[in-house]
Amino acid sequence: MSELKNMTPEERKALFTFISNDAISSEKIVAPRYSYWRSVFRVFFRKKINIFCLVVLTLILLISFIMPYFWPYNLMENVSKAATYNLSPKAAQAYFGGFSVKWLLGTGSYGNSILYGIVSSARTSLLLAIICAAINMTLGIIIGAIWGYSKRFDSVMLVIYNIIANVPYILLISVLVYIIGSGFWSFIFALTVTGWLGIAYFFRTQVMIIRDREYSLASRCLGTPINRVISKNILPFLTSVIVTLLATELPTYISTEVFLSYIGVGLSATIPSLGRMIQQAQTAFLTYPWEFWPPVFIASAITIILYVLGQNLADASDPRTHM
Repeated sequence: MSELKNMTPEERKALFTFISNDAISSEKIVAPRYSYWRSVFRVFFRKKINIFCLVVLTLILLISFIMPYFWPYNLMENVSKAATYNLSPKAAQAYFGGFSVKWLLGTGSYGNSILYGIVSSARTSLLLAIICAAINMTLGIIIGAIWGYSKRFDSVMLVIYNIIANVPYILLISVLVYIIGSGFWSFIFALTVTGWLGIAYFFRTQVMIIRDREYSLASRCLGTPINRVISKNILPFLTSVIVTLLATELPTYISTEVFLSYIGVGLSATIPSLGRMIQQAQTAFLTYPWEFWPPVFIASAITIILYVLGQNLADASDPRTHM
């Protein structure tokens, strides 16, 4: 205090800074920039298992989608050579004149390359899963959001859902495949014609939980259009739910394709399929194990990797994990 008394008025003024009463400036909050998805991926990549699964999945995708263009798979290329049937990896290498990647896993019941068959079949399964998931998730989210928000639409859709949901899904797909054929796009149609309905019903329930919260009611009172309320207030809140559902959908389509092809109801014999390869080798899995176990292993690996990545991404996308 004694120092202040000894100061001149000019020196006292220099100790303080006057600020203006600006309403806009007073609302500004100084805080570091925040990105939701950057935070999601930071949490996601903390787990080393996710990095490992991503590397393995990337290798599978690159090999299955690029390799068939340079080395196409032909099931009947050696069908006229009975000596090439069911050769072990060692016998196949010796028969075809030395080491070759093509015969690394031996030959099948028609003298076909097991390795090339697995690569082409993995491409079919992955492509099928991606297309079906894109169609069913898009339709399911859009229709489910409207379904949960509109009471008139809800009364109509509930009747449709109760009728279709009581029909066994596998039975419905089997009947459709028999009617329209077992081609690739026909099979996709069979998987997606009603596949979105369960997803839509799930989202209908989620939307009904949050549609009457305060911020949604305020938007409706202000005259905000329904589509904007759904897209801005409701769906962003369900990001982690969407990712979680996608995590279960992708492996499900691969498992369904393998199962249906295994029982002879899936894709046609002209389309390479993991389920078809397993079906053809099931009677000889003890005699010729190199024909049965590699496609089983690849189908299991793809399904498990997609499930693990999806579940961990769903956990990372939950806002509570990076608040």
